[in-house]
Amino acid sequence: MTEYRKLTGEEILRLQAQMCSASDWNDIEVAEGFSPDYVYYTRFSGKVRLGRFTKEFGMAGGIRKHSGLYHTTLHNVTVGDDCCIENVKNYIANYEIGHDSFIENVDIILTDGLSSFGNGVEVSVLNETGGREVMIHDHLSAQQAYIMALYRHRPALVAGLKRTVGNYVASVTSDRGTIAPNVTIVDAGYIKNVRIGEYCKIEGTSRLKNGSINSNRHAPVHIGVGVIGDDFIICSGASVEDRSTISRCFIGQSCHIGHTYSASDSLFFSNCHGENGEACAIFAGPFTVTHHKSTLLIAGMFSFMNAGSGSNQSNHMYKLGPIHQGIMERGAKTASDSYLLWPAKVGAFSLVMGRHVSHQDTSDLPFSYLIEQQNTSYIFPGVNLRSVGTIRDAQKWPRRDRRTDPEKLDCINYNLLSPYTIQKMLNGRSILQDLVKVSGETSDTYSYQSAKIKNSSLRKGLMFYDLAINKFFGNSLIKRLETVPDGNIEAIKERLRPDTPVGTGQWVDISGLIAPKSAVDAIIEDIENGIITDVRTLNARFMEIHSNYYTYEWTWAYERMMDYYGLNPEKITTQDIISIALKWKESVVTLDKMVYEDARKEFSLSAMTGFGADGDIDQRTRDFEEVRGGLFDSNTFVKAVLEHIRVKSALGDEFLARMRDNG
Repeated sequence: MTEYRKLTGEEILRLQAQMCSASDWNDIEVAEGFSPDYVYYTRFSGKVRLGRFTKEFGMAGGIRKHSGLYHTTLHNVTVGDDCCIENVKNYIANYEIGHDSFIENVDIILTDGLSSFGNGVEVSVLNETGGREVMIHDHLSAQQAYIMALYRHRPALVAGLKRTVGNYVASVTSDRGTIAPNVTIVDAGYIKNVRIGEYCKIEGTSRLKNGSINSNRHAPVHIGVGVIGDDFIICSGASVEDRSTISRCFIGQSCHIGHTYSASDSLFFSNCHGENGEACAIFAGPFTVTHHKSTLLIAGMFSFMNAGSGSNQSNHMYKLGPIHQGIMERGAKTASDSYLLWPAKVGAFSLVMGRHVSHQDTSDLPFSYLIEQQNTSYIFPGVNLRSVGTIRDAQKWPRRDRRTDPEKLDCINYNLLSPYTIQKMLNGRSILQDLVKVSGETSDTYSYQSAKIKNSSLRKGLMFYDLAINKFFGNSLIKRLETVPDGNIEAIKERLRPDTPVGTGQWVDISGLIAPKSAVDAIIEDIENGIITDVRTLNARFMEIHSNYYTYEWTWAYERMMDYYGLNPEKITTQDIISIALKWKESVVTLDKMVYEDARKEFSLSAMTGFGADGDIDQRTRDFEEVRGGLFDSNTFVKAVLEHIRVKSALGDEFLARMRDNG
């Protein structure tokens, strides 16, 4: 705790000689070791406390500046040790400034009245006209926001969440703003009611009003040139750059907003990336990416999503205004110039191409293409399971998690195949089979959700889903039995029994968290009953579910596996286990070979068009090889697919040999 004292008469005279003034010198206190040597042209009013000025700052280009106060006005301000504050055009008022901070060439920094610094701001997400407001705060997670926005059918839950967030908002409300230690603010304009975390850099920013920047030493935040922010929370590791505008927004951990991006009433969670385009009332779950100037995301929920150039949606039908919303489940993406008329729902890991105005719901047909052909929407079920792009996406997301903060707010499950997607494939199989029963096996096309499915596409969809289901169940089974030394059926039965009843029934994707609905419902009930009243406790409960994912997954997989293969758990045999493993091995190799062949298309002669522009085919091929890092067989991803086939085949052979050994 820093001890402060009054200025001595000699120090006051020295400061006055250095063109400093005060409304009352008795209101100025200084730390032991303070020297007036580095305080010039400074005006003081209200209660001011000053630290020691002993340090020099090294600047770009080799310039060095000594800590101190130069050409500034301070009102009710505490300045920590070794700060440099220079050239404040107007004043700094009602702030606690941490040690080693550097503030230069700013217009005004003030806290005016009581402020919660962006905490408690209600963001009208999904529905611009209101009804799904999410109260943002420093510890908001994607999971908290999801249940606050979408579980409006439980008023007691919404009321409980508002009380819980309200408790936190009350705890941070103050009439004094904070600039934490080691902050840099240079060439900035208007900063009002903004709390700034340590190691933050604000450079050339135009306006920041009513917000919190939760920077820290592990994950600094950068706010760049021309940025305008009103009513916001910016989390650790994030950056907002290049004249971007955010209004009533939450910017999650390690998000990047830049290149004049414009967003209002929107939530962006971990690792989102927005450039050039526009967002309005969107719920951008983890890894939502949009790069293009012509792209508008509006009134939609997304996660693990990549928006193609010119992607657009409409949230009204010119009747009752912008009241419609849409959901693109995890991993869904849009091709260039795609269009969706909300309301609509796109299944997980699906691709949207063309214009769609018939309000499809393809949520039970994941990994599909939704393509417009001659003004008609066609669904190609399951075809994305063979896409090299899908596999590449699944591999890159964990590598692109830029979060360095030890406290991670969002729970993120990266699994491509999970109870969430497999249950949808099981539903999808039933839907496709029912379509055949109703319309006949010889129909050229089938109608589903205002869209068409071609006969050949339906047949392939059933095949794709069977392969993926066999792969998932086999993965779970082999992992579960990896510690069983041989095919002793009693040991196998004992190991197969789930460790917990949690996991049966429906699974949900709570914006990145894949979880049993029953486990999520238990949290919801504790909020409604007043057991959870703290935002950090709420996050910890979601994290507990996340950490137990594989335990819960086996509970679900075991039950559904028995049903899918028509097995009785009490009468299961070693041969049944071997049969599942054989299906798994065949499915894994078949899917990998499909991915392998899909990758080959990237190395065809047509793919080389534009390479070796002024040469013959041989030069085109060499140019392609130099740019793309080799031809097909030497490509890193292709080699990884072949290695995956080899490893999984060896794993399957080892498992089968072990199961055939009866001890």
